[in-house]
Amino acid sequence: MSGLLKNKNLVVMGVANKWSIAWGIAKKFIEHDGNVIFTYLGEKTKNSIEKLLAAENYSNALLVECDVTNDEEIKKTFDLIAKSYPVIHSVVHSIAHAKKEELRGNYYDTSRDGFLMAQNISAFSLVKVTKYAKDIMSEGGAIVTMTYLGGERVVKNYNVMGVAKASLESSVKYLAHDLGQAGIRVNAISAGPIKTLAAKGVGDFNDIASVFLSKAPIRKLVTHEQLGNAALFLCSDMGTGVTGEVLHVDNGFNILGY
Repeated sequence: MSGLLKNKNLVVMGVANKWSIAWGIAKKFIEHDGNVIFTYLGEKTKNSIEKLLAAENYSNALLVECDVTNDEEIKKTFDLIAKSYPVIHSVVHSIAHAKKEELRGNYYDTSRDGFLMAQNISAFSLVKVTKYAKDIMSEGGAIVTMTYLGGERVVKNYNVMGVAKASLESSVKYLAHDLGQAGIRVNAISAGPIKTLAAKGVGDFNDIASVFLSKAPIRKLVTHEQLGNAALFLCSDMGTGVTGEVLHVDNGFNILGY
C-alpha cells in the first residue's frame, strides 16, 4: 500500500536530528505522499531538518519556528501555517524535555523548577498545540503524541519525565473527548526504548534497553520504521475509529508482570 496520505497536510513537531522519533514518522509520511510541515526551535535545528530533507530529495516542505513554552508563539506558528495550508489533517507532537539531573537518583529529589519544566514542555504544550491546531483542522483529522511506559509504571531513573508522561496521557483522553464531535482524533504512541539523543539523558539507559531486549516477547528494540508505521495508521483513514488511546509499540514489553 502506498499513497495513504495523498492530499493530506501534516504538521510534525520535534525533529531534531536523524535519530529523532519525529523524523522516522516524517519519513513515513513523505513515503506515503503526505505534505509535511515541520516546526523547529532555533537555527541549528532548522539547518538539521533542511539537511535531512535534502537527503530525501524532499524540497517543498514548509518550516516554521515554534517555541512551545510560549502560548503566543504557538498561536503564531499555526497562523503562519494557515497562510500556506488553510486546512491541516494531522499534527504529530513529539516534544519532551527535562533537566538531565532530574533523570537519575530518587524522584523525591526532583526540584520544583525541574518538575514544572518537564510538565510545561512535555505535557502542557500538547494542550496549547491542540487549541491552535484545531482551528485549521476543519476537515477533522488526527493529533498524535509520543509517550513511554514510564508514564504508567515506575522505570528506573525516568522520574520526573514519567510523571509528565502520565499527565500527557491523561490529556490525550480529555482532548479526545473535547474534539471528537469535530472529527478530530487524539491518540498517543507509547514507544519502547529507542536510541535517540534524548534517551541518552536518562540514567542507565543502556541497562533499560538490555532488560527490554531480554524480556520483551519480541526480543528486539523498537525501530523508527515501526513507530512511523503506527503514526501512519493513526493519521491515515485507516485509523478513523481510534481516539483517546495509548497505542503501545514496544514489542509487547508492556504486557509483562515482571
